Amino acid sequence: MEREKAELGLYITLEPATAPMRTEAVSAGFYHSDLWNEDYPRIQICSIEELLAGKLPKLPRHAQGGFAKAERIKAGEGKQEPML
Repeated sequence: MEREKAELGLYITLEPATAPMRTEAVSAGFYHSDLWNEDYPRIQICSIEELLAGKLPKLPRHAQGGFAKAERIKAGEGKQEPML
């Protein structure tokens, strides 16, 4: 988080979080959103099992995904390669 200068971090794991993982996440403290006047854990840990069960991380409502959007192409412009 420090290297990327991020305010919040989400760690997704295949296995349940260990006690040291939870301790480190809690020790990172909280991020305060002035817009919503709410605090959010700076580091959150979610297992795949929890995500599939519907548990979502607590994020500010104005948070946007960190992924770039692909450029749209018009129908007929794209070419799909054969799989085999």
